[in-house]
Amino acid sequence: MIDTPRMLLVLSENWTLTGGRADLPAVVRWAREAEDAGFDSVMVSEHVVLGPDAAADGIMGNPRDYALPGNQDPYTPWPNSLLLLSAIASVTERLRLAAAAVLAPLRHPLLMARELGTLDLISEGRLLVQPTVSWSKDEYDALGVPFGRRGRLLDEHLDVWAKAWGPSPISHESEHYPFRDVYFEPKAFRPEGPRLWFGGQRLNGPVLRRLVQYGHGFHPLGRPTPQDMQVLKDAMAAAGRDVAEMEMIGGTQAVFPDDHSTADLGAALASIPEQLEQGFTTFCIKPNQFIDDPDAIGAFCRDVMRRVNALTA
Repeated sequence: MIDTPRMLLVLSENWTLTGGRADLPAVVRWAREAEDAGFDSVMVSEHVVLGPDAAADGIMGNPRDYALPGNQDPYTPWPNSLLLLSAIASVTERLRLAAAAVLAPLRHPLLMARELGTLDLISEGRLLVQPTVSWSKDEYDALGVPFGRRGRLLDEHLDVWAKAWGPSPISHESEHYPFRDVYFEPKAFRPEGPRLWFGGQRLNGPVLRRLVQYGHGFHPLGRPTPQDMQVLKDAMAAAGRDVAEMEMIGGTQAVFPDDHSTADLGAALASIPEQLEQGFTTFCIKPNQFIDDPDAIGAFCRDVMRRVNALTA
């Protein structure tokens, strides 16, 4: 028998359920209902601001779809992900909290480490963090951060975070974030800090390097090839790590019949057994792709768990 997969409810980009409004109390309620239904985790992504480049390629046809670079309405609500996850932590007990697409280069790494560490303590170690550099030059320009240096800035963040979780005082020599002999207290819940996930379209270069050095989870955009997985396995082994310790995050693919309708849930879940065989264990699903009733999230989550259990029995 295949082990039951861990299901993750995507809480960002569900505003079609609330008439386009950022109804954050409803999102907190949805998270609690997901936990009650047996979901393993919830995910919230972020932007600080959007600019004209958000819609550079034209707005997505079906507003229930995932936001991608260049396809979203600049008026799309993007509340602060860490504050929202803090509220969710306060009303849940075991649900893991995935802060996805954390745009680390838009903050100072000590401030970012303070916010992440505090949320990790509030949730007693339930925080998952997926730091990234994102794609919007307009967003970086608005915040006065050099877009062309975003990869180097993220690497410095990861270095500083690792120091922050260790003994104080800490120092960091660099072009962007130099400091000496600062005391960072309290730490995160775990001695090594929150669990870190990394993802991308291709498993190479900086993504692979960060994943091997710091990662606890691989969350690809799309389905990685067997060659990608072999590259990861080899790179982990070369670093003295076992790829089996890496959480593999898969997903569900919604196919919309038109720009006005929801997708079929059964068809979206059908690939989970195959993904389990490939080593994936955690699966993302976004509720507004399948339902239009904001009061039906609990029933939707229970339906998902029933179907997934039947598929993997």
